[in-house]
Amino acid sequence: MTSYREAGVDLEAADRHTESIAASVTSTWRERVVGSFGGFAAGVRIPAGYSDPVLMMSTDGVGTKLDLARRAGIWSGVGHDLVAMCVDDLATVGARPLGFVDYMAVGALEPQRDTAIVGSIAAACEEAGCPLLGGETAEHPGVMGAGHVDLAGAVMGVVDAEKALGPERVRVGDLVIGLASPNLRSNGFSLVRAALGDEVERHLPLLLEPSIIYCPAVLEAARGRGVHAAAHITGGGLVTNLRRALPDGLGAEVDTATWARPGVFDLIASYGIAEEEMRRAFNLGIGFCLVVDPALAEEATAAVARHDPRVIGRVEAGEGVVLT
Repeated sequence: MTSYREAGVDLEAADRHTESIAASVTSTWRERVVGSFGGFAAGVRIPAGYSDPVLMMSTDGVGTKLDLARRAGIWSGVGHDLVAMCVDDLATVGARPLGFVDYMAVGALEPQRDTAIVGSIAAACEEAGCPLLGGETAEHPGVMGAGHVDLAGAVMGVVDAEKALGPERVRVGDLVIGLASPNLRSNGFSLVRAALGDEVERHLPLLLEPSIIYCPAVLEAARGRGVHAAAHITGGGLVTNLRRALPDGLGAEVDTATWARPGVFDLIASYGIAEEEMRRAFNLGIGFCLVVDPALAEEATAAVARHDPRVIGRVEAGEGVVLT
């Protein structure tokens, strides 16, 4: 008779994994967390001070960057990639993250790797000011290779309805402030792997630099009311993502000479990727954009000073985003 262990799922190892991550997870908890570690669900109280609170959610994953992490055996930054992809989406509407959950699928449990991954997620949640409420680690033997990992996450946040950021607040003449991204974040790696081929092995530490988490600084800027809308620059680059922050009838012109493109993008382009394709796939050095009232731009810029902000464009009548 075949056992669960013989089928590739080790329940005792799963229990040990749960025990090994308990301290990392609960270290992110504060008094607003409701529940206990190891339960079926956990929650968080909505903070006081909201007159018309709206709960917002976002979900994302790390994608094929995980294949490079596997090749390099470097897992210390993937938690920042996962958390950033989720909480920075939430920040585009001005929502404060309340609780994060993760889902990790593996071909087989590997204690050192798996503990490192959850530890990196917990560290990223601390940076984002968001408790890691719980998650799931699932073994998929026979479906995933023994060394393979996939990660997904989801975050719940809250914003006052009247203070939510969005395209409806944008006006002609608003300035576009770009926040610097020194690396690829967690986007475009399928193209990187295809273009670089076996050469990708030479550049793994550079390509695996973890994503910056913009959320805390963006929420600080949003308190000043000068920020009208925001865009998280992920897959699709500046053109696709900034357009999502603009209403019908308005567009933006972005001057690419206003920032220095990090060298990692020139490295990737040197493998034969056309400039148009680079712009479609990568952030090219701007990981987040704020659309702000010109009269309050200085205040908004000061709030995000840690991310090397600069005015990169302006909202104009028309449609779409033009890079010059």
